[in-house]
Amino acid sequence: HNLTIQQVAEATGLSVHTLRYYERIGLIHPIDRAQNSHRRYSQDDIGWIEFLMKLRATGMSIQDMQIYAHLQRQGDCSLPERVAMLRKLEGEVEAHIQELREHQKLLRHKIAYYGSLLTTPEREAS
Repeated sequence: HNLTIQQVAEATGLSVHTLRYYERIGLIHPIDRAQNSHRRYSQDDIGWIEFLMKLRATGMSIQDMQIYAHLQRQGDCSLPERVAMLRKLEGEVEAHIQELREHQKLLRHKIAYYGSLLTTPEREAS
C-alpha cells in the first residue's frame, strides 16, 4: 500500500517539509518514487518515521538520530552499536523521569500547603 507524502504527513503529524528534510539529511532512506516522480511511502516507512519521532520525543539529538539511522541501514551487524545507543538514551530518559518526580513532589507539597491555608478557619471568616 503506497502512500503519498501528504498521507504520511497526516498519519504521522509531521509536516511535508519535515518529511523531506528527514529524507535529505538521511534519517529516512531515499523514498521510492512513482512514475510521476512523487514519493510513495510504505507501511514500513511509516513505522520507521514513528520510531524516529519517539527517539526525538525522548530527547535524542538529530545528529544521534542520523548515526542511528545509518547504523540501522547496515543491518544486524550494527546491533551492538544500536543497543548501546538505546541503553544510553534509556538512562537519560530515566534521569529525566527522576527529575520530573522531584518537581512533582515539590508541586504536591505546595498544593497541600496552600490548600491547608485555604481551609483554615481564619481564612474562611475573612
